[in-house]
Amino acid sequence: MTDLAQDIRAQLARQVAHWTAAAQRLGDLDDLAAPAAWKALEDYLHLSLRHHLAGVVESLNRQAALLEPALNAAESLDDLQVVRRKLLAFRRQFLRAETTLDFFADAINTRTSERMAAMLRACDILAHRSMAQVLEPLGRETPVVLTYLDKGLGASILKAGLRLWDGGIENPVAAIKITRHNLYRPTSLIHEAGHQVAHILGWNGELADALAKGLARDHPGVADLWASWASEIAADAFAFAHTGYASVAALHDVLAGDAQSVFRHRSGDPHPISYLRILLGVQMCHEFYGEGPWDSMARAWEAQYPVEQASNHGLIREAKLAASQVITTTLRQPFRAFHQRPLSVVIDPPRLVPPLGGDAAEVRGSSLHVGSFTLDEHIALAGLVWPSKRTSSSSWDPQDC
Repeated sequence: MTDLAQDIRAQLARQVAHWTAAAQRLGDLDDLAAPAAWKALEDYLHLSLRHHLAGVVESLNRQAALLEPALNAAESLDDLQVVRRKLLAFRRQFLRAETTLDFFADAINTRTSERMAAMLRACDILAHRSMAQVLEPLGRETPVVLTYLDKGLGASILKAGLRLWDGGIENPVAAIKITRHNLYRPTSLIHEAGHQVAHILGWNGELADALAKGLARDHPGVADLWASWASEIAADAFAFAHTGYASVAALHDVLAGDAQSVFRHRSGDPHPISYLRILLGVQMCHEFYGEGPWDSMARAWEAQYPVEQASNHGLIREAKLAASQVITTTLRQPFRAFHQRPLSVVIDPPRLVPPLGGDAAEVRGSSLHVGSFTLDEHIALAGLVWPSKRTSSSSWDPQDC
């Protein structure tokens, strides 16, 4: 072997040793998240996550174990170039695996105190139960849920069943981000759970087809537009079916920005135009509950955002005319996803919420604590009677809900 080859081998040997050792160190999962944070997880979630993350590290170390033998077997400059390419590929895989590990570490570490851990465990339970109500009767397995706290306006979900950054085994948990400002009215949690259910059942595509075909006759100019929003409409309907007006009120407060953002329409964006999305939620309430505080919301919304000021006001007006049919299709039409039943039969939009919808402060901090409601009723109440910050952690047990 030439002197140049020896020089290259020495550099590769050092790098192989470095990255192999780095991969081995990832195996200590207690270095990723604080032991107290791990303990704050329910046992089934703790075990599921540790098993998954250990699998990510094990797969990485199996790849690392191939590098040194490949280097030892290299006898020429060409052989060393092959080893170098393998090393670079491994380094990229290390970074992808690290991204997966860090995502879950950051999520787990948001359980920073006994109280916060209790709140997020309760969110885990509520989201899981909202999915189980639909999936279990259909013979489908309900994913484990990990909720975590983060900044921003809106919630999000990393769905169970998808391959993550490391490209290995499928994600075993539905990881749902809940924002700090909405922790005490977590209806967005149920919206994100709806995304997971729609993904599992294949409802998004079926709903999109139903909207496109159903609107084509009476509203042909906006049929494809409403169909393009099917995934978000599905999740909004799922949240409404579970939590009623609470989900609409919470969504209103997230979307109530400046006029430009409320009227904005981006091609390819799965989210409906915010102006229409709130009115769609209000109309769901009106069609299922009759008159109520949602009507006042609609009047204030339309006064604050005069549609004639929107550059796309023609499109918005045309789309608004189709809202009632969109609701009928989404909530009252049978779907294969639900074994030929409508969503409003699978989950009856709660009659519990409207009487409480006028003033949440009147009921805050009482009913939830005494455990007088069933778990499913607690999901409906989540947006209105979540424990206030003034409640001591000792007075509330997430198992009550």
